[in-house]
Amino acid sequence: MHNDYIVWFQDYQPSDKQRVGGKNASLGEMIAAGLPVPPGFALSTEAYHTLRQHTDTRSKVNRALADIDFADPVGLHRTAAYIRAVIEAVPVAEDIDAAIRTAYGDLCAACGVPDVPVAVRSSATAEDLPDASFAGQQDTFLWVRGSDAVVEHVRRCWSSLFTDRAIAYRHETHHDHEVISMSVGIQKMVRPKAAGVAFTLNPTDGDRSQIAIDAAWGFGEGVVSGEVTPDNFLVDKVIFEVVKRTISPKTIEYRLTDEGKVEACALDGDRSTAASLDDTEIRAVAEMARRAERHYGSPQDVEWAIDADLDPPHNVILLQSRPETVWSRKKRRTVAKEGQGFMEGIVSTLISPVHSRTRAPTVDDEE
Repeated sequence: MHNDYIVWFQDYQPSDKQRVGGKNASLGEMIAAGLPVPPGFALSTEAYHTLRQHTDTRSKVNRALADIDFADPVGLHRTAAYIRAVIEAVPVAEDIDAAIRTAYGDLCAACGVPDVPVAVRSSATAEDLPDASFAGQQDTFLWVRGSDAVVEHVRRCWSSLFTDRAIAYRHETHHDHEVISMSVGIQKMVRPKAAGVAFTLNPTDGDRSQIAIDAAWGFGEGVVSGEVTPDNFLVDKVIFEVVKRTISPKTIEYRLTDEGKVEACALDGDRSTAASLDDTEIRAVAEMARRAERHYGSPQDVEWAIDADLDPPHNVILLQSRPETVWSRKKRRTVAKEGQGFMEGIVSTLISPVHSRTRAPTVDDEE
């Protein structure tokens, strides 16, 4: 179902991309491809555009941006905080408020859970442009429950378009603050036993015959933020066997507390040094990442989780997939590497993704 403001992920069409931003578009594409993505909906950019109808707010923001001294990080931080407060003070328009509450209620009903916990995720329209990557610069809020809280966190996502790092990056890359818009994704939350990221190439050397998985206990925020040194597994992309594993001491775990909050908790004892994934889970994550790569037709940077509420093999959940942006931009070698045998060169060619970006994987692809 579409309306002026709500696009359900399962109803996403390619023509919606500018309305929902790169992150939400990716979620819609992955659901269409049959990848295991939690259900949810996007609040479109038209909702964010209503902020620009507030002339006084727009003037305050533009004046503050014009006065920034980018050589002064303390001043930048102060200005960013001021701009965010100005934006968050604007009431959400009544029709947008009603659209959010209705869609959230429908999501609760579909999940069979009153006040279902959701992630409220920023999805800017400029994420992952060919000449710049804005991914990770805006805010995501986890384990939000209740329609009041969802509406409030939508407003906070809108304001996160003006974090210190987002303002500075747009200035450095000469992107107009007025052009970029914000969609917000509201997605059912998973309760992860373990989570992390996976690259469908080796990020240390660009080897596309391997999948690199970083994993840690609990929510993946510790891995993404760098607070936790994750376990690392290198997996052969053809036979899905682990070729190298590094189990790291993990000092904290982001988990859901009894108060319904996601907090960092200390890890000690055997669990801090135990592997956060077993071999069956490693293979499942690798196979899912490979399916995402085949769908998009290029190496992917995948966020995933093992949902503690689901049984295998349905407990491996894809949270996000975006293009890998370092090695993928380097020129591909067309001859075998020094010391590489003829057969190795053939295998390397065979495993390179060649499918169209818009083509969903088939059963034959996965066998």
